[in-house]
Amino acid sequence: MDAFVEYFAARVEVVRRTAYLLCGDWNWAEDLTQTTFVRLAASWHKVRDPGALDAFTRTCLLRVYLSEARRIWRRREQSVAYLPDVAATANHEESATRRLLFATLLHELPPRQRAVLICRYYHDLDIAATAAALNCSEGTVKSQTSRALAKLRALLDESAIAMGEGR
Repeated sequence: MDAFVEYFAARVEVVRRTAYLLCGDWNWAEDLTQTTFVRLAASWHKVRDPGALDAFTRTCLLRVYLSEARRIWRRREQSVAYLPDVAATANHEESATRRLLFATLLHELPPRQRAVLICRYYHDLDIAATAAALNCSEGTVKSQTSRALAKLRALLDESAIAMGEGR
Protein backbone atom coordinates (compact mmCIF):
# COMPACT_ATOMS: atom_id res chain seq x y z
CA MET A 1 0.00 0.00 0.00
CA ASP A 2 3.05 2.26 0.30
CA ALA A 3 3.28 2.27 -3.48
CA PHE A 4 -0.29 3.56 -3.71
CA VAL A 5 0.44 6.37 -1.24
CA GLU A 6 3.50 7.38 -3.26
CA TYR A 7 1.56 7.28 -6.52
CA PHE A 8 -1.29 9.28 -5.00
CA ALA A 9 1.07 11.97 -3.70
CA ALA A 10 2.79 12.24 -7.06
CA ARG A 11 -0.31 12.32 -9.28
CA VAL A 12 -3.19 13.84 -7.29
CA GLU A 13 -2.67 17.37 -8.65
CA VAL A 14 -2.48 16.20 -12.27
CA VAL A 15 -5.70 14.22 -11.86
CA ARG A 16 -7.37 17.17 -10.12
CA ARG A 17 -6.43 19.59 -12.93
CA THR A 18 -7.72 17.15 -15.55
CA ALA A 19 -10.93 16.74 -13.57
CA TYR A 20 -11.31 20.53 -13.49
CA LEU A 21 -10.87 20.71 -17.25
CA LEU A 22 -13.59 18.12 -17.60
CA CYS A 23 -16.16 19.63 -15.25
CA GLY A 24 -15.25 23.31 -14.80
CA ASP A 25 -15.87 23.32 -11.04
CA TRP A 26 -13.08 22.91 -8.46
CA ASN A 27 -15.42 21.33 -5.92
CA TRP A 28 -16.72 18.79 -8.40
CA ALA A 29 -13.14 18.20 -9.58
CA GLU A 30 -12.19 17.33 -5.98
CA ASP A 31 -15.09 14.85 -5.83
CA LEU A 32 -14.09 13.28 -9.15
CA THR A 33 -10.47 13.03 -8.05
CA GLN A 34 -11.44 11.41 -4.77
CA THR A 35 -13.74 8.90 -6.45
CA THR A 36 -11.06 8.09 -9.01
CA PHE A 37 -8.45 7.35 -6.36
CA VAL A 38 -10.93 5.32 -4.30
CA ARG A 39 -11.55 3.14 -7.36
CA LEU A 40 -7.82 2.92 -8.00
CA ALA A 41 -7.16 1.89 -4.37
CA ALA A 42 -9.82 -0.80 -4.62
CA SER A 43 -8.16 -2.18 -7.76
CA TRP A 44 -4.56 -1.64 -6.63
CA HIS A 45 -3.94 -5.35 -6.05
CA LYS A 46 -4.75 -6.01 -9.73
CA VAL A 47 -2.03 -3.69 -11.04
CA ARG A 48 0.52 -5.70 -12.96
CA ASP A 49 2.22 -2.99 -15.01
CA PRO A 50 3.18 0.13 -13.02
CA GLY A 51 3.83 1.88 -16.34
CA ALA A 52 0.14 1.69 -17.15
CA LEU A 53 -1.04 3.36 -13.93
CA ASP A 54 -1.47 6.79 -15.52
CA ALA A 55 -3.61 5.36 -18.31
CA PHE A 56 -5.67 3.33 -15.83
CA THR A 57 -6.15 6.39 -13.60
CA ARG A 58 -7.14 8.55 -16.58
CA THR A 59 -9.66 5.91 -17.69
CA CYS A 60 -11.12 5.77 -14.17
CA LEU A 61 -11.40 9.57 -14.07
CA LEU A 62 -13.09 9.75 -17.48
CA ARG A 63 -15.59 7.05 -16.60
CA VAL A 64 -16.37 8.63 -13.23
CA TYR A 65 -16.88 12.00 -14.91
CA LEU A 66 -19.11 10.68 -17.69
CA SER A 67 -21.15 8.70 -15.17
CA GLU A 68 -21.61 11.77 -12.96
CA ALA A 69 -22.39 14.01 -15.94
CA ARG A 70 -25.34 11.77 -16.84
CA ARG A 71 -26.99 12.36 -13.49
CA ILE A 72 -29.93 14.71 -13.70
CA TRP A 73 -29.12 16.54 -10.46
CA ARG A 74 -25.79 17.66 -11.90
CA ARG A 75 -27.58 19.32 -14.80
CA ARG A 76 -29.80 21.30 -12.48
CA GLU A 77 -26.97 22.44 -10.26
CA GLN A 78 -25.66 25.87 -11.21
CA SER A 79 -22.22 26.25 -9.69
CA VAL A 80 -19.79 29.02 -10.37
CA ALA A 81 -16.11 28.22 -10.56
CA TYR A 82 -13.32 30.72 -10.75
CA LEU A 83 -9.79 30.07 -11.87
CA PRO A 84 -7.20 30.46 -9.12
CA ASP A 85 -5.50 33.82 -8.82
CA VAL A 86 -2.34 34.19 -10.87
CA ALA A 87 0.25 36.92 -10.57
CA ALA A 88 -0.85 39.44 -13.17
CA THR A 89 1.62 40.90 -15.61
CA ALA A 90 0.95 42.18 -19.09
CA ASN A 91 1.67 38.80 -20.70
CA HIS A 92 -0.09 36.85 -17.98
CA GLU A 93 -3.23 38.97 -18.21
CA GLU A 94 -3.67 38.26 -21.91
CA SER A 95 -2.91 34.56 -21.59
CA ALA A 96 -5.13 34.30 -18.51
CA THR A 97 -7.96 35.94 -20.44
CA ARG A 98 -7.50 33.50 -23.30
CA ARG A 99 -7.40 30.51 -20.93
CA LEU A 100 -10.51 31.73 -19.13
CA LEU A 101 -12.35 32.24 -22.43
CA PHE A 102 -11.29 28.80 -23.65
CA ALA A 103 -12.30 27.12 -20.36
CA THR A 104 -15.66 28.85 -20.52
CA LEU A 105 -16.24 27.78 -24.12
CA LEU A 106 -14.99 24.25 -23.42
CA HIS A 107 -17.79 23.86 -20.87
CA GLU A 108 -20.34 24.74 -23.51
CA LEU A 109 -19.60 21.36 -25.13
CA PRO A 110 -21.44 18.17 -24.17
CA PRO A 111 -19.52 16.04 -21.63
CA ARG A 112 -18.44 13.34 -24.09
CA GLN A 113 -17.08 15.85 -26.62
CA ARG A 114 -15.25 17.65 -23.84
CA ALA A 115 -13.74 14.36 -22.64
CA VAL A 116 -12.58 13.51 -26.17
CA LEU A 117 -10.87 16.88 -26.62
CA ILE A 118 -9.12 16.65 -23.25
CA CYS A 119 -7.86 13.15 -24.01
CA ARG A 120 -6.70 14.06 -27.50
CA TYR A 121 -5.19 17.49 -26.93
CA TYR A 122 -4.50 17.91 -23.19
CA HIS A 123 -3.21 14.38 -22.60
CA ASP A 124 -1.92 14.03 -26.18
CA LEU A 125 -3.48 10.59 -26.66
CA ASP A 126 -3.87 9.13 -30.12
CA ILE A 127 -7.25 8.05 -31.46
CA ALA A 128 -6.87 4.42 -30.38
CA ALA A 129 -5.83 5.31 -26.81
CA THR A 130 -8.69 7.82 -26.52
CA ALA A 131 -11.16 5.20 -27.76
CA ALA A 132 -9.83 2.71 -25.20
CA ALA A 133 -10.03 5.26 -22.37
CA LEU A 134 -13.60 6.22 -23.25
CA ASN A 135 -14.66 2.67 -24.13
CA CYS A 136 -15.92 3.60 -27.59
CA SER A 137 -14.90 3.04 -31.21
CA GLU A 138 -12.21 5.00 -33.01
CA GLY A 139 -14.86 6.31 -35.40
CA THR A 140 -16.75 7.76 -32.44
CA VAL A 141 -13.60 9.50 -31.25
CA LYS A 142 -13.07 11.00 -34.72
CA SER A 143 -16.66 12.18 -35.09
CA GLN A 144 -16.84 13.57 -31.54
CA THR A 145 -13.53 15.39 -32.06
CA SER A 146 -14.74 16.86 -35.34
CA ARG A 147 -18.05 18.01 -33.86
CA ALA A 148 -16.39 19.43 -30.76
CA LEU A 149 -13.81 21.39 -32.74
CA ALA A 150 -16.49 22.73 -35.09
CA LYS A 151 -18.60 23.87 -32.14
CA LEU A 152 -15.57 25.46 -30.43
CA ARG A 153 -14.75 27.35 -33.63
CA ALA A 154 -18.32 28.62 -33.85
CA LEU A 155 -18.29 29.65 -30.19
CA LEU A 156 -14.95 31.42 -30.63
CA ASP A 157 -16.32 33.28 -33.65
CA GLU A 158 -19.39 34.33 -31.64
CA SER A 159 -17.17 35.47 -28.77
CA ALA A 160 -14.94 37.49 -31.09
CA ILE A 161 -17.98 39.18 -32.59
CA ALA A 162 -19.47 39.90 -29.17
CA MET A 163 -16.17 41.31 -27.90
CA GLY A 164 -15.78 43.43 -31.03
CA GLU A 165 -19.25 44.91 -30.51
CA GLY A 166 -18.40 45.85 -26.94
CA ARG A 167 -20.82 43.45 -25.23
